[in-house]
Amino acid sequence: MKQEPYREAPYARRAYVLGHPIGHSLSPALHRAAYRYVGDDDLEYQRRDTVREDLPGIFAEVNHPAGTPEAPYIAGLSVTMPLKTAVIEYCDELTELARITGAVNTVYVNGLKVIGHNTDVAGIVNALLQAGLDPAPQRERPAVVGGGATAISALTALHRLGYGGVDLYARSLHKLADVHAVADRLGVQMTPQPLAQFPAAASAYNPVISTLPAHAADAWAQDMGELTAGSLLLDVAYDPWPSLLASEWEKRGGTVVSGLEMLLYQAVEQVLIFTRRTPNDTEKLGMLNAMCAAVGLAPREHLPQTFV
Repeated sequence: MKQEPYREAPYARRAYVLGHPIGHSLSPALHRAAYRYVGDDDLEYQRRDTVREDLPGIFAEVNHPAGTPEAPYIAGLSVTMPLKTAVIEYCDELTELARITGAVNTVYVNGLKVIGHNTDVAGIVNALLQAGLDPAPQRERPAVVGGGATAISALTALHRLGYGGVDLYARSLHKLADVHAVADRLGVQMTPQPLAQFPAAASAYNPVISTLPAHAADAWAQDMGELTAGSLLLDVAYDPWPSLLASEWEKRGGTVVSGLEMLLYQAVEQVLIFTRRTPNDTEKLGMLNAMCAAVGLAPREHLPQTFV
């Protein structure tokens, strides 16, 4: 397996997942399994409970070219809510997907520059394809539920899959300026709808991506009508699982994809970036299945799409 040279790093090497709260995150299980598989045993991946006020100190560590005796060399950062937009000001450059979405969930160093990237789009695309989605933009209309940073990644993922129109359901329609801006940049016709109307309209869509936090759909999940058989729901919330929304969706004849699938596939890109390795297809599939085993997902037969 080809390995790219690291900058000189005589001290410990670490990667972190940042967020608050962070104790529930399964990212460490995914990353550690991948690092073991590729033989990168000296790279440690840890949770780091982080709020916005902690970011200057963390990025001071990221900016150090080789680490210090007190602080390790940081190979990369995984970024969760509520920090996906807050970290942008600390990045020297953004990748195309980070610029489009205005959200960064991956930070790494290239030379002396701190780069912000978005792997959530890849996570969503591959989670839907793995579940059997055969994109049919001419026959089906997708929907996104929620209006935050992950909703923007969902909109971008649907565009990558060929969809030119999306209905977006949100509680606060007057707070969607960022979503509208991204839709305009992508050329996607986005129609905002009140969240309260989604239960009655759910059967009209395939696929549906819910970006709501855990339990946020509990108040209305049981109000949905019957669904078209096989209608696909990706519920990005995976703890607890199944969510009430997922359970009710399946009861009505739909197919459900856990947000753990999205987490898996967005982590694959992060691992390749943080380890700076370029595995061949057989090695990459083995790494993917090691990650699946670490979180109880079924093994895979096909490689994911990557946008690195």
